[in-house]
Amino acid sequence: MTRSVYVTGTERGDGRQVVELGVMELLTRHVDRVGVFRPLVHDGPDRLFDLLRARYRLSQPTESAFGLGYDEAAGLQAEHGTDELVSRLVERFHAVAREYEYVLVLGSDYAATNLPDDLGLNARLANEFGAAVIPVVSGQGQEAEAVRAEARNAYRAYAALGCDVVALVVNRVDPGLQKAVVERLAARLPVPCYALPEDGALSAPTVGQLVHSLGAEVLLGDDSGLARDARDFVFGGAMLPTFLKALTPGCLVVTPGDRADLVIGSLAAHSAGAPPIAGVLLTLDERPGPDIMALADRLAPGTPVVSVPGGSFPTAAELFAVEGKLNAAAPRKAETALGLFERHVDTVELTNRISVARSGRVTPMMFEHELIERSRSGRRRVVLPEGGEERVLRAADVLLRRDVCALTLLGEEEAIRKRAADLAIDLADAQIIDPQASPLRERFAERYAELRAHKGVGYELAYDVVADVSYFGTLMVQEGLADGMVSGAVHSTAATIRPAFEIIKTKTDAQIVSSVFFMCLADRVLVYGDCAVNPDPDAEQLADIAIQSAATAAQFGVEPRIAMLSYSTGTSGSGADVDKVRRATELVRKLRPDLLVEGPIQYDAAVDASVARTKLPESEVAGRATVLIFPDLNTGNNTYKAVQRSAGAIAVGPVLQGLRKPVNDLSRGALVQDIVNTVAITAIQAQGAPPGAGAV
Repeated sequence: MTRSVYVTGTERGDGRQVVELGVMELLTRHVDRVGVFRPLVHDGPDRLFDLLRARYRLSQPTESAFGLGYDEAAGLQAEHGTDELVSRLVERFHAVAREYEYVLVLGSDYAATNLPDDLGLNARLANEFGAAVIPVVSGQGQEAEAVRAEARNAYRAYAALGCDVVALVVNRVDPGLQKAVVERLAARLPVPCYALPEDGALSAPTVGQLVHSLGAEVLLGDDSGLARDARDFVFGGAMLPTFLKALTPGCLVVTPGDRADLVIGSLAAHSAGAPPIAGVLLTLDERPGPDIMALADRLAPGTPVVSVPGGSFPTAAELFAVEGKLNAAAPRKAETALGLFERHVDTVELTNRISVARSGRVTPMMFEHELIERSRSGRRRVVLPEGGEERVLRAADVLLRRDVCALTLLGEEEAIRKRAADLAIDLADAQIIDPQASPLRERFAERYAELRAHKGVGYELAYDVVADVSYFGTLMVQEGLADGMVSGAVHSTAATIRPAFEIIKTKTDAQIVSSVFFMCLADRVLVYGDCAVNPDPDAEQLADIAIQSAATAAQFGVEPRIAMLSYSTGTSGSGADVDKVRRATELVRKLRPDLLVEGPIQYDAAVDASVARTKLPESEVAGRATVLIFPDLNTGNNTYKAVQRSAGAIAVGPVLQGLRKPVNDLSRGALVQDIVNTVAITAIQAQGAPPGAGAV
């Protein structure tokens, strides 16, 4: 029977989308096929469903996700009664349940529904669906005792109607009262209760949402600018010196379009980072001349400048009525929401409460979710030497919002903060260090000179070398000021790993440093090694790569079954290349008799059960291999890229192995999600060692 969970509420304005998104995140970590069902829906697009479909790559047809429109439901209930309405909705729910392992049900929003008893209807539907229920209560603007009473009443209301209430969430609580609310809820209710504090980044609308709501015309700005949160509104009327003092971080400047001084002054302040603004809204249908607009564009590229025909007073009334919403066009809000949910909800406890059993399949999304969850569970600090690179900054934005790990960015601080402001990225929780100016430079120079004295390196040369971001970051890891490093978005592989070879060096139980890629196929994760570092390993090195790769696979939840790949299987071929693989296989068996290993073996026999039955019917690995070791870099690099491009696999890596402390290299074509995944992997690798000293 398909399992389901019903997220519902008691009134509008509870910000329930944060909880719905958080529960969907939990489900997709464990279940391959998750469906969504909203029994009652308003006319027009459903912003949350669009977000879920985009973020979690749902293939579910839109029409199957919805039951009935509110008007149709009200008419049906009035004419034929509640039983007929419920019967119709149950039928549509089961049509979804037949197609999916688990269904997330989104309750009604209590906004102009035309139904006489929303709460009672949600409770009955949950019972008819056989769904676990998570009520959400708003704590906005309430004292701790009032919040406790609201939560108790919500629990009793749903429990009295026969619902299986498995947990309760109070959302939008005053941050100063959150601890008191949690304590009072724990003492009074028989189910787990979680309190999420109010977060201004979620309630603040984006500039794009304001443009849509006001019907504004975009004169300047790009998609990144329109995605900025408008955290405050500052209305222009004063002279420029006074006006500049009123600006606040993330504010939207609202000014008549003929005040070119305020427009240019605001954008100049943004460019200087004092403070970064969300954008400028011009009223009265007035616009500065082309020269002023050209200057504005040069001062703050990408920063939105938009125009409305109305005056400041009616525009203000419209602005204050717009509230931030989670939708597919605001992915940063989704990251913020998930970070909030994961910080304040015991996700392991809730997963158990809603009876989510792990699927037998491991999809790419499930693997990526697992990386994020594991990296969060044992928080480490990762240093990113390419701190001013746009993809790195966007990845840092995701990592900070999700609270994946602590971050240190290297580079010239003013330049990094300016670039971050242009991208509307908040680096308040990140550490930024300029290696050129850092007081650590002298300490690192002494340490590097000591490590490289046998190569004739003195202090003066070392002082110049450690100013390089790759060397500086590597020394932070070596000295315990960071737990791992990720680089390579703009630097070569050699520039990233050479400092690690010189400073961190190889583990005592590893012959060489090698690498693996996690190849996320549609239904499983395979480990490929070595596809990035060693051009032509000998038999001893190949055996070492296999043993290291098995350990890496096990660390990330992949049961190691090693296939030592060659162009022949078993004893069918001969020659130097095959003999090397055969010798390496024998060494693995000798050194690690506990590992399952087969070789020489061809790729098809390693992964295809039908081929394996023909070629190696007695093998415990053939047809079931999870760790595939290539005989040389040429074969490995080409194979992983062929599988990535032709099979649509997600390649996560390269992940370096064999170093005493984790340093990982990025492809120079790495996407933002690739960087996020690699940082998460690095943090997990670092969890095997004592944490560093942290921020300096």
